[in-house]
Amino acid sequence: MDVHGTVAEGFEPVRDAFVRNFTALGDRGAAVAVYRDGRKVVDLWSGTKDVDGTDGAEPWRRGTAQVVRSATKGVAAAVPLLLHQRGELDLDAPVGEYWPEFKAHGKERVLVRHVLNHRAGLPVLDRPLTPQEALDPLRGPEAVAAQAPVWEPGTDHGYHALTYGWLVDELVRRVTGGRSTGQWIASEIAGPLGLELWLGLPAAEEAAGRAGRVGRVDDPEPSGGLRLRPKRSVTEAYRDPDSLTLRAFAAITPFPDQNDPAYRAAALPATNGIATADGLARFYAALIGEVDGVRLFDPATVERARAQESAGADRVLVVNTRFGLGYMLHGSASPFLSPGSFGHPGRGGALGFADPETGVAFGYVTNGFRRTVTADPRAQALVRAVRTSLG
Repeated sequence: MDVHGTVAEGFEPVRDAFVRNFTALGDRGAAVAVYRDGRKVVDLWSGTKDVDGTDGAEPWRRGTAQVVRSATKGVAAAVPLLLHQRGELDLDAPVGEYWPEFKAHGKERVLVRHVLNHRAGLPVLDRPLTPQEALDPLRGPEAVAAQAPVWEPGTDHGYHALTYGWLVDELVRRVTGGRSTGQWIASEIAGPLGLELWLGLPAAEEAAGRAGRVGRVDDPEPSGGLRLRPKRSVTEAYRDPDSLTLRAFAAITPFPDQNDPAYRAAALPATNGIATADGLARFYAALIGEVDGVRLFDPATVERARAQESAGADRVLVVNTRFGLGYMLHGSASPFLSPGSFGHPGRGGALGFADPETGVAFGYVTNGFRRTVTADPRAQALVRAVRTSLG
């Protein structure tokens, strides 16, 4: 197989792990990028642009982008945190102070921070949205505003798999006078940093074929023929139509075709960001330090993002999770580089995170989604290789 790109001296283990992802872990098209102290030290890509590519198919090139699913949440979270950093948004204010219609059905006590730390009690919709409704920027916020919490806000946490995006987006619109999260990212984050990262793929990028086709890929058989299975409680939760788990991921039913240009052009801050591996890694590098003269988070905001807000049994994911403000934190459900890391995985593959202690920022994107939710083996193999490279 051909692996393209470069690695800095000392980071050769990342290249070795990347090759093994293709030869042993079933990757079809993927890229990984790593920055350290604002400098790119890993930039690798291989395979085909489309998940269903065969011999002779268009190869993955420098600049190939993919839907990164919930890795989008980490990018979107930067917007309310930057608004707070600028003094425009109070994290401890009730959401209803900015969004009066949200107060319905006992949500007066939902704070802005509860939206970011998954404690708002709103992971499900009693009436799921259709794909067409979900792409309408008004319908999702209207649905969560009309929804009653399924637990007392602030008292417990559970992953807001899809509703997170509508909550964040409407807050941003109310605070900024109508600018969407995608528009804010384009002008205030992606533009200044030159990121290949979009929440709402522009028509010109779609026409240029920037994004590859994504899809499900089977898990490879582990060596020795043993197949690892999720815990019984997790499996049962995903099968139970009344569980918060299944209902949270079914807030849009059926889920839209992720290769549909209309889906990619829409802006769903929970699920449909499109990025290159470099775009994700460069974004996280600028959260914790300067990249070509641009820094996004000041030190206080970095600490705010990664300070533990929620921990323990997750009422939706049915495993122990840890969240800061908008970011997953290093833990058993989603291991990052070290206990101080913060970032976000995308269901089935993608991962982006920053580690302030080592100055490392990481981005991995793939066109092949597996059944994993928070800790894909391919991304984890690359993280371990980064750790090895650091000594």
